[in-house]
Amino acid sequence: MDKELKLPTTEVQIPEGLNLITLGAGCFWCIEAVFQRLNGVEKVVSGYSGGFVTQPSYREICTGTTGHAEVIQVYYNPSIIDLSSLLEVFWATHDPTTLNRQGADAGPQYRSAIFYHTAEQEKLANKLKTELNDSKVFDSAIVTEISAFTNFYPAESNHQDFYNQNQGQPYCQFVIKPKVDKLKKFFAERLK
Repeated sequence: MDKELKLPTTEVQIPEGLNLITLGAGCFWCIEAVFQRLNGVEKVVSGYSGGFVTQPSYREICTGTTGHAEVIQVYYNPSIIDLSSLLEVFWATHDPTTLNRQGADAGPQYRSAIFYHTAEQEKLANKLKTELNDSKVFDSAIVTEISAFTNFYPAESNHQDFYNQNQGQPYCQFVIKPKVDKLKKFFAERLK
C-alpha cells in the first residue's frame, strides 16, 4: 500500500495587524512586481511553496522535479485591501486556465496556485474560482490549484525585488512590464 507523501512544513510569522496569502502565477518576478504596487500590501517575498524538497535552490526548482511552485508571500493590511480584492488582481494578471505554464515559462513550477493559510481563505478562493468559471470570464476553465499551505522557502536574494532592480532587461520589458501596465490600467484605484 502506498503511503501518502508528507510534505515538509515551515513556520511563518505574521506581523500583528497583517494577513498573509501565498500565491503562484507563473514566474515569481512577474507576480511580485504586480503585488508590490498594491495599496495595503506591506511586504512581498518571492520563493518556493508546495514541494517535497527542503531548502530548494532556484536551479533545483527549474528542473520541475521538486514539487514546488514559484510563489510570492503577500503580507497585507486587511483594513486597507481585502483578500477578495487581492484575488481579483491575482486572476486578472495571469492566465489561470493554463496548466503548468505562463507564456513561454512551462513546467509545474509555473503553475497557478493559491496556498491558503486559513479556512476562510480556502472558502473564499474556492467560491471566487467557481463564480469565475460559472460566469465564463475566461474561455477555458480555471485550473488554479487551491491547497493548504505547507511550506515556503524564500528565493535567493537576486530574485527578490527583481523587476524594480532590473527594469531595463528584455524579460522585464517584454513579459513583466505588460502585467504591470495591465494592473495600472484596470486597478489604478488600488495602487500605492
